[in-house]
Amino acid sequence: MKKWLGSVVAFVIVLIIAGCGNEKTNGDNNNKETIRVTTTTGQVADLVKNIGGDKVEVVSLMGPGVDPHLYQASQGDIKKLDQADIIFYNGLHLEGKMDEIFEKMSEDKAVIAIADSVPEEKLLSADDGSESYDPHVWFDIEAWIYGIEAVKQELIKLSPEQEEVFTENATSYKKDLEEMHQYAIDQIQSIPAESRVLVTAHDAFKYFGNAYGLEVMGLQGLSTDSEYGLKDVQSLVDTLVERNIKAVFVESSISEKSINAVVEGAKEKNHQVVIGGELFSDAMGEEGTEEGTYIGMFKHNVDTIVNSLK
Repeated sequence: MKKWLGSVVAFVIVLIIAGCGNEKTNGDNNNKETIRVTTTTGQVADLVKNIGGDKVEVVSLMGPGVDPHLYQASQGDIKKLDQADIIFYNGLHLEGKMDEIFEKMSEDKAVIAIADSVPEEKLLSADDGSESYDPHVWFDIEAWIYGIEAVKQELIKLSPEQEEVFTENATSYKKDLEEMHQYAIDQIQSIPAESRVLVTAHDAFKYFGNAYGLEVMGLQGLSTDSEYGLKDVQSLVDTLVERNIKAVFVESSISEKSINAVVEGAKEKNHQVVIGGELFSDAMGEEGTEEGTYIGMFKHNVDTIVNSLK
C-alpha cells in the first residue's frame, strides 16, 4: 500500500511539473542581475550563497529539522523549482523521493547534483550490499570543497559578466572551509583514542568519522527510511556495554525515540549512558544563527562531540 501511494504521488507531481512548464520565465538569464536558485538542503543553499553572494537569490526547500530522506515535494515546492534559473541538490539519492522531479526539471534548465562533483575515489560505499554511495558527503570538508568549483562554473554560465565576483567568492570560501577542516582535525585529536566513538541515531556520520578519525555507529542505516527493531537496539546496547561507551548523540532532524531506547537498554544492564548533545546531521540550524550556516553547523558538531567524549 505504501509503495502504491508513493507511485500515485510521484505521478501527480509529474503532472504538476508538466503544467508548471507552460508558465514562461522572464527573459534571458545572461541579462538578469540576480540569478534565481532553488536548492534542496540548507547545506547546498549555504554553498550557493557563499559563492553567489548578492548576485544570487536562493530559496531552500528544506529548512531546520527537515529530513531529506523522507521529504516529499509539495505543489508549492514544484513552483519554486519551476521558477528557478538553476536547481542545485545534494544527489546520491539523499533526496530520493524527488529523483523523478529532478529528471523532469532537467529538460528545461540546469539541475546540478553537488555530489557529482566529488571524485569517485572520495565517495564512501553504502555498506548495505548495494552498489550505491553514502550521500552524506558534506561531512568531509575536503570532499565538499569540490562543490565550490561546480557551483562557481554553473553560475558563471548563467552570468558570465560576474565571473570575477564568483571566482573571488569561491577562493575566499574555500579558504574558510580549509580552516574549519584543520580545526576539526585538531579538536578531534584532543579526544583520547579509546573514546573516539560516535554513536548516533542513523548512519549519517561515516564521512565525518573517516575524515577526522572517529569510529561511527548508527542505529539506523544511511537513510532514516530504513527500519530498525529490537534486535538492532540490543546489538548497539551490547556494544556500548562491552566497550564502556559513555555518551550517545541525538540528531536535530530525527526523533530522539530511537536513541532513548538505546540509553534505556544500557541502563537495564547497569551501564550509564548520557545524551552527549544534539548534532546537526541532514539539516542545519535556524536561519540567522551560527548553526544556520555550514561552517557554524560543522563547528557546533565538532565542539559538541569533543566536549562529550574528551
